[in-house]
Amino acid sequence: MEWFTGLDSVWQALLASLFTCLMTALGASLVFFSKKINEKFLTGMIGGAAGIMIAASFFSLLLPAIEYESALPSWLVVTVGFLLGGGFIVCGDVVLSGVKKTKSAAGHKSALLYTAVTLHNIPEGMAVGVAFASAAAGEGALAVAAAMLAVGIGIQNFPEGACVAYPLKAQGFSTGKAFFLSVLSGMVEVVAAVFGALAAEKAAGLMPWTLSFSAGAMIAVVCSELIPDCFEKHKIVASAGVVLGFALMMILDLALG
Repeated sequence: MEWFTGLDSVWQALLASLFTCLMTALGASLVFFSKKINEKFLTGMIGGAAGIMIAASFFSLLLPAIEYESALPSWLVVTVGFLLGGGFIVCGDVVLSGVKKTKSAAGHKSALLYTAVTLHNIPEGMAVGVAFASAAAGEGALAVAAAMLAVGIGIQNFPEGACVAYPLKAQGFSTGKAFFLSVLSGMVEVVAAVFGALAAEKAAGLMPWTLSFSAGAMIAVVCSELIPDCFEKHKIVASAGVVLGFALMMILDLALG
């Protein structure tokens, strides 16, 4: 993997985000082969992804943000950035919830689901880009930690792609169009990842802000989407997935960092 670590952080972010988009496509492709998915399998995947993303938010995003030198106190920068990132997701959910109350038809619900997934993919992509930019700057987040962050996001994108494609097909979209729209929602992460890497790389002073913003947004996504979804039906499997996912990310970060 020396060729990958030798790449510029923007190229690393691009390739990593293409992987997360590919995972969305793989999840969406299930719509071609089956009418339903094994719920316990999906629960375990979502739980594992949640654990990885929680750990990555701390080890790959918040810790480097705290260690980064800034004109302002690090606790202030990290706290404000974290709240802004979390607030971005919370405000988006509030707006979408308000629209959902006024438009309850099944077709509108599918549209809202698609919008929500796309909205959440923006900070996820930014987190990947910023993590690789931080690793390149040598500010504590190694490339392996950034890669694991991308892996965690990719894992949760697999069921996410399926959860978007199936409702779209149920609303009358052709299988091919439902698949294409699902993949399109994942492409947002590619754009966001490249933007995040460029912003963090070109404006070094923004690094702690972008890192903490991404961490706050990631935690909000986990709490609003992944945790409720995976704990709804199979609590034990979900709990095991979260713990194992967090432990995996922690071991890789501490052992290789």
